[in-house]
Amino acid sequence: MTHPKIGNMAPAFSLLNQDGDKVSLKDFKGKKNVLLYFYPRAMTPGCITQACAIRDYKKEFEDLDTVVLGVSPDPVGKLQNFIEKKALNFTLLSDEDHAIAEKYGCWGMKKFMGREFMGLIRTSFVIGKDGRLLTVLDKFKTKTHHEDALAYLKENL
Repeated sequence: MTHPKIGNMAPAFSLLNQDGDKVSLKDFKGKKNVLLYFYPRAMTPGCITQACAIRDYKKEFEDLDTVVLGVSPDPVGKLQNFIEKKALNFTLLSDEDHAIAEKYGCWGMKKFMGREFMGLIRTSFVIGKDGRLLTVLDKFKTKTHHEDALAYLKENL
């Protein structure tokens, strides 16, 4: 799968958040930049590390006029549990049929412990206020993802 082209309009989406409310990319157009990050599964070690760092740096993202949206194939109830258990302070979205992950080129073949399977490939996208894709972050460590995203935002906005 290939990612959407940088400079083009980011693929539109409407997904349910942890509260069961619909959130659409167009909700932020003209108002906020969006860090759209795809993660494989709530409550797994790498996903906890990544989400907690974003939680701890929420003010820095806000100072850069950026909203963070986490997307996974988890059902809404599991997202709510993740938010409550880890005191997350940003929106998580449910993409159970992985249709949006596929639109963004984040669903593909993975290898884990010698096994191959289709799954979500950890990837982040920075979308400008105009709705255009500014960059794709796909080579990062879960521990430093927030730093990589903030560095990009500081240098390019």
